[in-house]
Amino acid sequence: MARPLAWLARLALRTKVTLVVVAAVVLAITVTVAASYRSVSELVGNELERGLEDRADTVTTLLAASRKPPVRPDTTEQLLLADGTVRPLSPGRHLLPVSEADRRVARTGAGTNRRDVVVSGREYGVLTKPLPDGGAVMVGQHYQGAVRVENAFLWRVPWTTLAATGLSAVLSWIVLGRILRPVRRLARATGRITTTQDLSTPLPPAGADEIGQLTRSFDAMLGALRRSRAQQQQLVQDASHELRTPLTSVRGSAELLQRARGRLDPQDEEQILTTLVTETTALDELVRELVELATDRYTGEDPTSVDLPAVAEDSAQRYRQRTGRDISVTVEGPVPVRARPRALQRCVDNLLSNAVKFSEAPAPIVLRVDGSRLTVRDHGPGIAPDDRHAVFDRFFRGPRTQSIPGSGLGLAIVHDIITADEGTVFATGATGGGAEVGFQLPPHPKKPAGRSLPFPREHHQ
Repeated sequence: MARPLAWLARLALRTKVTLVVVAAVVLAITVTVAASYRSVSELVGNELERGLEDRADTVTTLLAASRKPPVRPDTTEQLLLADGTVRPLSPGRHLLPVSEADRRVARTGAGTNRRDVVVSGREYGVLTKPLPDGGAVMVGQHYQGAVRVENAFLWRVPWTTLAATGLSAVLSWIVLGRILRPVRRLARATGRITTTQDLSTPLPPAGADEIGQLTRSFDAMLGALRRSRAQQQQLVQDASHELRTPLTSVRGSAELLQRARGRLDPQDEEQILTTLVTETTALDELVRELVELATDRYTGEDPTSVDLPAVAEDSAQRYRQRTGRDISVTVEGPVPVRARPRALQRCVDNLLSNAVKFSEAPAPIVLRVDGSRLTVRDHGPGIAPDDRHAVFDRFFRGPRTQSIPGSGLGLAIVHDIITADEGTVFATGATGGGAEVGFQLPPHPKKPAGRSLPFPREHHQ
């Protein structure tokens, strides 16, 4: 059902464009014919008037020389004497009707008279001119030839228009078929992708025109979808692997309590319950991190100018109260950064949480802001050189931190948020032990007012 509908849609587009082209051709021909007909009519009318004047002058000259004018098939001539008598000059022709104006010209020998008359069903143009010796000559020229030319012109116009319209329709249909061929190929490819859900389906070759640009845009979109699907599949695989360990521990502890049914020593029972609480807490943290990583609940924020030292001081203050740790903030040459405010706060919280987790008390933690760069320095086990890029991968746990509880998602969230705001993340070893982990964001040209947070505080438990 989808293919016939798609074919009809393509046919409709092709037909609509063809009809537009045909309508434009018909309009152009109509305007051209109308303008040409008007110009030709004026030209023919002027030629007829000139011919009538020339014939009257010729007859007058020949009569003055006492010569008889030659007979022409399209004209008729007659003399009009001063007393109103009419003498034909063209034997066998109908006499032209005489008006009072004609008689006045013949009687006075001054002026001319031009009018149209109908004689025996033919339309004549009649010109009356005075003769030098008195009286006047009346010359009539019928319009049958001009009418025949006009009728032939008007008769040929519809056939010419029809032929031109048909030719333009055929050529437009053929040319549009070639033009829309890449669109049909792209539509077939996207139709296969929609039906099969196979994002690896190749698209047709892209040219340099607008259709090629559309194809490249589709290809880029498919590439993003492929990467997104691969990341989702990888996230599901990693999450299932990470969830399996705490779930196995919880299930084993619960089954042990079920089988023992109060026969365990209080000390063993307390240990099992502690394990249950610890693993449940780890599961809760892991699920929360997974949901946050998968949904990116900060996408609704718009990037704005953020005061990075204010964000750092706010997070440091909350973690001092929460953990009792020595957390200091140093600032050097700060500049406002362009970021999503709450997402940026989450990044700093994750970095501090990571430092508190891997750096035992009373070791101090230093949060340093240098320009648009923020670094968290701890005194933990440090990061091996080979792991400095991998620490931002999801569920990564280095050899030195395998025994420390955690989901392995905190730095992955930092990476996703910062890179989405066109920033970069880094992790290095620190002089004297420990690690330095942080990020750098692009500066914002607009400096925020004051030193306060440009957003409400958001606490994470």
